[in-house]
Amino acid sequence: MLVISIISTKGGVGKTTTTANLGGFAADAGLRVLLLDLDVQPTLSSYYPLMHRAPCGIYELLAFNEQNLERLVSHTCIDGLSLVLSNDDRGQLNTLLLHAPDGRLRLRHLLPAFQASYDLVLLDTQGARSALLEMAVLASDVALSPVTPEILAARELRRGTLQLIEDIAPYRHLGIKPPPLNLLINRVHPVSANARVIQQALRQIFEGRSDVRVLDTAIPAIEAYTRAATQGLPVHRVENRRPTGRSAPSALETIRAVACELLPQWREAFSQVDGKTPKETGRVQRP
Repeated sequence: MLVISIISTKGGVGKTTTTANLGGFAADAGLRVLLLDLDVQPTLSSYYPLMHRAPCGIYELLAFNEQNLERLVSHTCIDGLSLVLSNDDRGQLNTLLLHAPDGRLRLRHLLPAFQASYDLVLLDTQGARSALLEMAVLASDVALSPVTPEILAARELRRGTLQLIEDIAPYRHLGIKPPPLNLLINRVHPVSANARVIQQALRQIFEGRSDVRVLDTAIPAIEAYTRAATQGLPVHRVENRRPTGRSAPSALETIRAVACELLPQWREAFSQVDGKTPKETGRVQRP
């Protein structure tokens, strides 16, 4: 089971959209995917229609160490895509974890309960520095941070997200290595000169670093993502071909490219997704 946290200390960069679409694509490729909504604002929890709503959610998982999957896991309308709902309406979990002796390691200790049932776990997080965010990063094998091609977003990346990764480095003494950070440039307008400059600057800044990588794939600013969210569908099903006259690739091509960069072990399964008919030949095996 591979765990990826989608993180940023800046709100509005596309974390939930990235989580939902990456999860939906991986599920259509045959992976058993679990989404954990760790954001107080439960946007991911309402992104896809639910076929089954579990009585419990993130609050019971983290506050009471609930590990009964039948009570925790809801099932979306996407075959193979499950969800642990955000239900911390009062925002109590952050305070609880902040003062608990095992607070920042609690999720790491609870995730083995999902090991036998899922190939991929995606953690959607809040856009602010918190104990919840640090907990998510420490539970992850890989961290993915969407970055919009704006100067303020680039500054916040350096000040916030990169500082977070550096601040949790002392956990190495407990045998916990901070996950490698992957930067996904999101909402790129093809005619924006400023966007191109920031893309080039980010790649130059982190060139040669083993712990930070700027993905080759960038997400274009296309309306298909809004349309997909409105319809409650993964974007690769909504746009599986590039519209005539547009230079940006189709949503299917883009999401597949991101998935292959992050999860090369499942590249063959990803290549079979056509955006038309979900894979029906069973779940793929974990490498």
